[in-house]
Amino acid sequence: MAEYDVTFIEHDHDRARFLVRGITPAFANGIRRAMVADVPTFSVDTIRVIENTSVMFDEQIGLRLGLVPLTTPESGYVEGDTVTLSLDVSGPATAYSGDLVSTDEAIVPANDEIPVIDLKEDQRIELEAEAVLDSGRTHAKHQGGVAVGYRHLQRVVVEGDREAYADDERQIVRGVVEDDGELIPTEEFDHDLTELYPDKAVHVEDIENAFVFHVETDESFSAERLVLDAVESLGNRADQLNDAVQL
Repeated sequence: MAEYDVTFIEHDHDRARFLVRGITPAFANGIRRAMVADVPTFSVDTIRVIENTSVMFDEQIGLRLGLVPLTTPESGYVEGDTVTLSLDVSGPATAYSGDLVSTDEAIVPANDEIPVIDLKEDQRIELEAEAVLDSGRTHAKHQGGVAVGYRHLQRVVVEGDREAYADDERQIVRGVVEDDGELIPTEEFDHDLTELYPDKAVHVEDIENAFVFHVETDESFSAERLVLDAVESLGNRADQLNDAVQL
């Protein structure tokens, strides 16, 4: 099995930026697609409305609840498993995601401060919601990776001193550049190479088979888990294909 060089540039619970060397563009895109479509999350799928005297239709409430990210444990559940949550709020008040009460303490709203609906005096919403574990290839609401992308790592090449009367136009770059072996996010110099090299003529070039990934989750699980589970799913599919084509 091939080995790849991975370097983390930023690493937080729900977001990460890391460099992978030694992979092809096709493989990089495969990782991105797996992070978007292959890692399952819990999401509200159906609701049973007991009372709704708000200004919103039942379907609108269901849509909003489907967009509330739910914590998804790493093990103990398989795709198709369900959990029930209930919501009972009377006005005047705002119903938040944190008002959802789950029958499983491991599966709760990942963020308690997402507003669902603003209720006026004498308005009430009472319902039961069923959340199901499924993947992004089934529905976008199951995409735990809400912002997943990549771009080539770029190398800064110094061509020499700037001409005395050269134009002072900004030279904008995005992502991460490698400068004398150091990885520098472009926001550190306002994405402008003339800030990093004020007196030099420079250009950037893509580094072959080196890609910087930017990953952000909806907080249903960590960015690290999203990446690892996506790569594992690619490996499992490759094994299945290998078994299928054996003569």
